Amino acid sequence: MPDTTHIRSSHQVALPEDVTDPLLWRAAYDVAAAHRPDAAGRCASLLCAGRPAPCEPLTQARRAMRLAQGAVSRRPAGRPVPARSARDRRHAA
Repeated sequence: MPDTTHIRSSHQVALPEDVTDPLLWRAAYDVAAAHRPDAAGRCASLLCAGRPAPCEPLTQARRAMRLAQGAVSRRPAGRPVPARSARDRRHAA
């Protein structure tokens, strides 16, 4: 059986002191590391096919890292908050 153990880049850095969700922070860090811009300012990930940086995965990974550190997410002004469906409201109760 092949060795399936992988050393992730997030395991080579120390967690910031204010991290409240280490699993989320490490997963987001790994996504951010995979989507770093190259010297030309384009996403280096094959999944993004050279899109200009920051790509959507990098933007969302940075957001997840902030959330894992207990940061409050703020929506840009004028951007509507998505309505919750009746199903979501039932499950929240």
